[in-house]
Amino acid sequence: MSTDLELARRLADAADAISLPRFRTGLAIETKPDLTPVTEADRAVEVELRRILADERPGDAILGEEQGAAGSGSRRWILDPIDGTRNYARGIPVWGTLIALEEDGVVQLGMVSAPALSHRWWAERGAGAFADGEPIHVSAVSKIEDSVLSFAIEDNVPAIAKRAWHARGFGDFWSYMLIAEGSVDGAADGPGVGEWDLAATQVIVEEAGGRFSDRHGEARIDRGSAVASNGLIHDELLAALGNES
Repeated sequence: MSTDLELARRLADAADAISLPRFRTGLAIETKPDLTPVTEADRAVEVELRRILADERPGDAILGEEQGAAGSGSRRWILDPIDGTRNYARGIPVWGTLIALEEDGVVQLGMVSAPALSHRWWAERGAGAFADGEPIHVSAVSKIEDSVLSFAIEDNVPAIAKRAWHARGFGDFWSYMLIAEGSVDGAADGPGVGEWDLAATQVIVEEAGGRFSDRHGEARIDRGSAVASNGLIHDELLAALGNES
């Protein structure tokens, strides 16, 4: 484990220590200017992660969902303090903290911690992907008719969902982690997802042997959309989504 990945683990520990005790305590929900929800826990987690990074990596830039961008340089930490705030606010345990490190425009490591599920996933470029310390890998499903697909319910569900063996809207980080574990074969999200939603999940899916792109098929996290898969059905997913855009 590199020193950066070890730092990401400690950041996740710090986030969990703030978010989990506040879970199901009736936190007030506010609406941000972009009409997305936020709680006091979202803000408190990001403040603490930024404090730790300022001490440990003072020369690195930071992009966070709640406080935006700070600093400059070739290294940038990308933070989503609570991914799945709607779930968090309503007592649904599918939420987590997403932490990623990007170097020269490429995400090099990702950490996803879901303390209410008692699960954590991580990956480092070139070193594989892991769930709770065990290696994980995407599925070998090659036909849409045999696949499990996940789509964000904010979108119109695409017609290709009717061809799948099973289709659901797992949402947020959860669908990507299920792809990395081989339980789900493909997923699509957006428009409207941010880099903080996608950075950590991108490297985990890719290191698990999958493919992660925007809806144009490019391996980018800055265009507001995402398509992830085991790689075998990716082009067919892209084609189907493109036909409906």
